[in-house]
This record gives sequence, structure tokens and C-alpha cells, in this order.
Amino acid sequence: MPTSSDAAVEVREISKQYRLGETVAYGALRDHITTSFRRMIGREAPRRSTTFWALRDVSFDVPRGSVFGIIGRNGAGKSTLLKVLSRITEPTSGEARLYGRVASLLEVGTGFHPELTGRENVFLNGSILGMSRREIRARFDEIVAFAEIEKFLDTPVKRYSSGMYVRLAFAVAAHVDPDILLVDEVLAVGDAAFQRKCLGKIESVSEEGRTVVLVSHNMNVVGQLCNNVAWLRSGELRAIGNPTKVITEYLAEGRESELEWRPNEHDPRRPLRFHSVSLVREDEIGGNAFAWNMPIHIVLDFSLENPMPPTHIALHLLMEDGQTLLNTVSSDNRPHLNHEITPGRHRYRCTIPGGLLRPGRYFLSMWEPAGNRHVHREGILSFTVTDEHNPGARHGQYGLITPILQWELD
Repeated sequence: MPTSSDAAVEVREISKQYRLGETVAYGALRDHITTSFRRMIGREAPRRSTTFWALRDVSFDVPRGSVFGIIGRNGAGKSTLLKVLSRITEPTSGEARLYGRVASLLEVGTGFHPELTGRENVFLNGSILGMSRREIRARFDEIVAFAEIEKFLDTPVKRYSSGMYVRLAFAVAAHVDPDILLVDEVLAVGDAAFQRKCLGKIESVSEEGRTVVLVSHNMNVVGQLCNNVAWLRSGELRAIGNPTKVITEYLAEGRESELEWRPNEHDPRRPLRFHSVSLVREDEIGGNAFAWNMPIHIVLDFSLENPMPPTHIALHLLMEDGQTLLNTVSSDNRPHLNHEITPGRHRYRCTIPGGLLRPGRYFLSMWEPAGNRHVHREGILSFTVTDEHNPGARHGQYGLITPILQWELD
């Protein structure tokens, strides 16, 4: 494989195939006797299985010192690709070369031992990532300060919250001084302040000439940090290049008129069952365009079969270039982030007031509660705001939002 002198990562025709075997169902006693008999005489029916290509002929280079983003919907192969780059799994075919020390942050707390304290896990995780004991000691205070866990340093990490886990895991990985840092959607766990700190650290790593490969559902983060973006769809490389261009194509794919979203199937492991999420107009006119002064109602129709701990539902409104315009959660008008949801069927309504959004195209994403975590539902709806009834259209000067402000003679 030819080597590019300025490439930190070279991926050539990577493919990864998994074989999915069917689970044998429990049957009657006579079925087990029949199966045992057939096995004895060598006539047992062959066990059926299917193959699944998580990646298919993926090739690209990551320039040294750049931040490279990987985007795609759930199941597109993003995490599988990072596991191949991290040598956690071997590709079925193809080859990947990484030049320099690699630090991977693929799952929260990977490499942590739950019974050990935070202090002990810093040394354990740092060793796994290739640091010597002397290097860990030299960076220890900096790691702890970055993670903001000083009070819990000698507490077993099994008692840590998911936010504390990710803070410590990111702090260790980022201070290994890697030539290449692989990050898979862990920033969604921490709070907003820590996310900003992580983004700043990623920027500084890149400015020092190191390389970052980042998987994220946050298009705003990808557009802000990345020099190049690769879009995976069903395991294949759909597009690669300028972040704004690739993100716009990704968000717009197959979304000409989507005012209602219904899940294809329900995962029984998730406590909430969504029936639909829809955009509702106040007039009788159809289409996916809303006049500038028209309120936009987002209606979430879901059921909860069994009680669950307090939680929340989050909505993210993205502009056409992937920039996050606003975030809102179901607890915005409540005193705490998480709130009770009683068993039964519910319809939540969230309203974006008229006269707020500038003319253009928008995409709506949702974070759905799933136990002690949230599952990202990306780009489930799209709509367009026109400049109809918008006084700002007279001079064509728009900000990110376009409210009409009151002017008075004082």
C-alpha cells in the first residue's frame, strides 16, 4: 500500500462482515427428542445464519495534524470503523495504517475496573493506553484537574455517575499526548461546560500537530472542529470532503417533505414506545413550508408501559449547514432536568413561536430516554420557513433568528 508522507491514517478498502446466527427457540419435549435423534444419526438440520456487512470497501486518508469527522446514522458503521482503527477488531478485508501513538476513547470507562478507585484507574487506563508509570505520575495532577473529580479520587469508580466516568476517561486519553486520538461520541454524556472543555482540548491537540478522528451526531461540533468529514451510509463511504458541504448533503438526503416520523420498529428494551413525532400547522394548508410568522407545533406521541426513573426528552433544531440553532428539553419549564413520566399514553406539545426562525430549511433531531442513557434519533423531521409576512424580507438582512423587536421613542 503506498504511503502518503502527510497522512497520519491510511484506510484502504476496509470491509467488515459479521455473521448473525439465529437463536434456537425453546420447544416441546418431542422437538428436543427429535433434534437429539437427528444429531445422533448425523441428520441434524444445518443452523441457519445470515451475514451482515458493517463496512464495505471504505478508503480514505486522514492528513496529519487535522481533525477528521465521521458522520452517519445509527448502524452506518461509524463505531465499527473506529474499532478497526483501534485494533479492537480485525477487518474482513482491506488494511488500515496509523502512524504514531494511538489513544482511543470509544466507550465510556473502557479499560476501567469498577472495584478500583479513580486514582488507581488513572494508572490502569494510562498503562493500557501506552503511558509509562513515570509519564502518568508527571501528568497525574493535570488529568485529575481536567476531570474535576478531586473529591472522588479515592472512591471506587463503580460509584461514579456516567458523567464522572466520561470526564475521567476523556482526561486520561487526552493527556496521553497521542499522535492520533480516536473519539467515539462520548462528549454527549458530559455536561455543557465539560463538553466545551473537551472541544477546547481537541482543538489544542490539533494545533500541536496531532491528529483527531471524531465520530459524533452533533453536526455543530463536527462543522466547528473538523477539517474534513466522511459520511458513512449502510457501511459504505457516501461522501468525503468539506464539512459544510458533506453535512448539508447528509441532512438533506431523502427529506423533501417529512412532517411526521414513525419508528420502523420498537426495541422492547426501551421503556418508551414512540408512536409518532409530527409537525402540526395551525392552518389547513398542506406542505412542509411554514410562513415566517406561523407557530410550529412539535407533537410527540408515545406510551410508557412500566414505571421508570425520572428522565427527559430532548429536541435539537439544526440549520441546513448542520449548525445547532436551539435545544429544548421536556423539563424546560420545570425546576429539575429530569421529571416523572407516568405509565400510559402521552402527547407532548412543544411550540416554536412564529416570527423567530429566519427563512430556510431546518432539521429536527431527538434524544429518546432509554434507561440510564439517551438514544439519538437524528434528522427525524425537516421543514422550510418562508419569508412570507416577514418585514425583514424587505431589505434581506437576516441574523440566525429574526424576531421583530419593539422600537420606541424614549
